[in-house]
Amino acid sequence: MSTNLVIDMKTNINETIGSYTQMELLRFTTAGSVDDGKSTLIGRLLYDSKAIFEDQLKALEKASMLKGDETINLALLTDGLKAEREQGITIDVAYRYFHTPRRKFIIADTPGHIQYTRNMVTGASTANLALILVDARHGIVEQTRRHAFIASLLQIPHMVVCINKMDLVSYSEERFNEITQQFLEIATKLDIKDIRFVPICALHGDNIVKRSTQMPWYEGPTLMWLLETIYISSDTNFIDARFPVQYVIRPNSKEFHDYRGYAGRVASGIFRKGDKIKVLPSGYTSTIVQIDIFENSINEAVAGQSVSIVLADDIDISRGDMIVKENNLPVISQDVEMMFCWFNERPLQIKGKYILRHTTNEVKCMINDVRYKIEMNTLQRNETDKHVGMNDIGRMSVRTQKPIFFDSYRKNRNTGSVILIDEITNETIAAGMII
Repeated sequence: MSTNLVIDMKTNINETIGSYTQMELLRFTTAGSVDDGKSTLIGRLLYDSKAIFEDQLKALEKASMLKGDETINLALLTDGLKAEREQGITIDVAYRYFHTPRRKFIIADTPGHIQYTRNMVTGASTANLALILVDARHGIVEQTRRHAFIASLLQIPHMVVCINKMDLVSYSEERFNEITQQFLEIATKLDIKDIRFVPICALHGDNIVKRSTQMPWYEGPTLMWLLETIYISSDTNFIDARFPVQYVIRPNSKEFHDYRGYAGRVASGIFRKGDKIKVLPSGYTSTIVQIDIFENSINEAVAGQSVSIVLADDIDISRGDMIVKENNLPVISQDVEMMFCWFNERPLQIKGKYILRHTTNEVKCMINDVRYKIEMNTLQRNETDKHVGMNDIGRMSVRTQKPIFFDSYRKNRNTGSVILIDEITNETIAAGMII
C-alpha cells in the first residue's frame, strides 16, 4: 500500500471522526402510561433508522421466537431486565445511543408505572425533549398528566406528544384532534414552551421514520424529522457564567513547577482569557490568564466543556467553590425553596437532617417545612397533607448549614438542581429543583 494512500485513508478517517464529534447531541426521554408502546417506539426508531447491528437483530429475532411472537418484538431492544421481559413492562431507565447524518441521540426509556416515577425523573433530568406517548384508545390518563407535569417541572424545553396505536382507532383524524385538545387543556396549567403532536403507530412504523399512507389527513412532519431538526441551540444558558471547581491541579513537575489550575466543567455561560472573575464563597477577585483543555490552551470555554482555569492570583480555592463573572453573581443563601420528588421508601422527616449536594458542593441541611404536595389527578396543591412518601412531588423549604450559591432551576438547570442524601445510609432520597 502506498504512503499517499495511507495518508489519504487516515485523513478521511480523521475527517469522519471530527464531523461525528461536532454533530449536535439531542437527549430525549420517553414517558407514558403502561403499555402505551414506549419501548416499541424506541425499537422502531432504531430499526427504521438502521441503527441496529446485525448481531443485535439476530439476538432480537431469537428472543422474539422464544416469547412466541410472530414478528420481531422491537420492545426487547430496551427491556433488558429479566423481569421486564417476563412482564412486558419497563422497570428501570434504559439508555440507547444512535445517530443519523444530521444529529446524535441519547434516548432514555423510562417506566410508566406510578411506583417508578423516581426513575422517570432520573431519566428526564438531562433531556432536551420529552416524548409523551398516549394510547389512542384510552386518551389522557393520570400517568399522562403526571409525566407532563414532571416534564414541566424539570423545565424540558420541548415536548412531542405521540398519539400511538392509531391503527386500533381506524386511523381516525377525529380521535387525534380530540386527544390533542384534551392535552392542550392540561398544558394551560403547565410551563411548557414548545408542544408538537404526531399521530403514530409504533408497531407498524406509521409516521415514525416514514410518512404513513394510512393517515393522509396528517400534513405534519414525521417523528424522526422532528427529532433531527428541532432547534435546541438556545436551550443552553450561555449568559450566566458558572464554573463549579472539582479539583485543583498541581503537577509539581519540572515542566509545570508553578502550575495551579482549577479543573471542572463549565455549568453555564462562557469564560474567556482576560475575564474578571469572583470566587465564591470567599469573594476574592482575579483575572483568567489561561484556559487549558487536555494539552492545549484555548481562548474561551463554553457551557459543557471540561477545562482547567488558571488565575492571575494565588487564591485559596478548593472543591465546592464556584468561579463566576464579577458582575453576574448567583444567589447566595442558606435558605432554599425548591420543588422536589421523593425517591425513598422512608418518608420525609420535617426538621430531619440530610446532606444536600449541589454542583460539586456538599453541605448538611435541615428540612424546615413541606409547603404543599401535588395531587396528580387534578394537578392541584394540597397544603394540609404533610406526609411525603416515595414518588410524591411537592415543594419544601430547606435550611443549609452554610450558604450555597445557586440560580433558579428555571434560569439554569445545572446550578438550580440539587439532590438530598440520607447521611446514615448514603442513599439518594430526593431530587430538588430550586425556585
